[in-house]
Amino acid sequence: MSAVNIVDVSYVSVPATASLPPEPIKLTALEAQWLILPVLQHVLFYEVAGLPPFDSVVHSLRSSLGATLQSFAPLAGKLDYLEDTGDVAIACSASDGVKFVTAESEAGARRLAGDELHDLQTFEQLVPELDMSKLPTSVLAVQATRLKGGLAVGVKVHHGIADGKSFWIFVEAWAAACRGETPAATPCFDRSVIKWPGGEEIARSVLRTYAPNLPVVPELGLLTEERKRLTRRTFTVDAQQLEHLKHRITRDGEAQSAPLHRPPSSFVAVIAMAWTFLARCKTSAADDGDVFLFFLADVRERLDPPIDAGYFGTCLTGCLVRLPARDVHSDSALAAAASAVQEEIRRMAEDPLAWWNFMSLAGKIPLDRLMNVSGSPGFRPYDVADFGWGKLSRTEPIRMNHDGQVALVRAADGHGVQVSVSLLQSAHMDAFKSQLLELMG
Repeated sequence: MSAVNIVDVSYVSVPATASLPPEPIKLTALEAQWLILPVLQHVLFYEVAGLPPFDSVVHSLRSSLGATLQSFAPLAGKLDYLEDTGDVAIACSASDGVKFVTAESEAGARRLAGDELHDLQTFEQLVPELDMSKLPTSVLAVQATRLKGGLAVGVKVHHGIADGKSFWIFVEAWAAACRGETPAATPCFDRSVIKWPGGEEIARSVLRTYAPNLPVVPELGLLTEERKRLTRRTFTVDAQQLEHLKHRITRDGEAQSAPLHRPPSSFVAVIAMAWTFLARCKTSAADDGDVFLFFLADVRERLDPPIDAGYFGTCLTGCLVRLPARDVHSDSALAAAASAVQEEIRRMAEDPLAWWNFMSLAGKIPLDRLMNVSGSPGFRPYDVADFGWGKLSRTEPIRMNHDGQVALVRAADGHGVQVSVSLLQSAHMDAFKSQLLELMG
């Protein structure tokens, strides 16, 4: 671990010309359950020769953040409890601002951006602190840290107001503003576009269930304690390896006279592989129990009526897959896992809100047999996060809470998939890596 020293803390205000929402933006039922899982945070590493002086970089980041808030004004607001109605909402005012932390460290950008094994203690110091345990709370904070040979930009946003798709929409807009360009799209913060009979009362019911003592927000202590003991590594499945994996899955299905209904997508192929390998680490071929896979799906385009892709919020539903443990030890394991994932995606498409209240699954699934997936190969950080001084060297999600959690983004080559894995036992991580190397050659 390398020490990170805070140099300055300031706030970036919304431009006076920005239009603030006239009323608080109430969280939808899809967002309310994220109140107790609040943190969505990534660190962006830049290992760039000829990087401008750090003071100049900070000035550019601050001024472009202010320009970005012209369209993203609610991100400078606060998440607050409306006691009169029982809602939680984003409240905005002209006096609000986004916390901007400036820091420095002797840590090397090349090491942090290159190591397969995470220096998690340093990573966690590269995102700003933001206490979300009691409302009202700010919903966004950023940090710029000078490193040896580079720079880190840490972004923390409340998961109750942004999912992964929204997170990268914001980063893309901020980076474009920093380059002096106009963002490609204007975000939509209007929650009324989600048509759900009784939706506001459903949201209040979720809040009463999971956060009964508002404005105090409960902390999931079990996840906090487990997170401190996780081993984390990042692997890249490049474009060529990804095509090999898809071909292997298709071939195995045909060999077992159980072909897939359609060729596997990048998402299906990678999580089928990761699920198979992780489940093999924790079970044996003689195991007569089941193993489970949980992932989140963006339902913007699947709602009735569909909502625009530029909707800025959390709009996710849960997907749960199970297989007999013995199946992940069979010769057709990859095809069996991919087929099960495809079937769950088909079910979700037919009834996208069936598992919207995924928190209700807590305690019903053995965590030591569960792989939890966040992110998507559709997220393109290496394409969208160029602030004008060069391409992103690496990005990582900071908060991974679960033994067996996997986080995905599109890889730096633009076609493959970056796979971050968290496990409690280093032996399981070694076994996972061994299987990956064997499959990919």
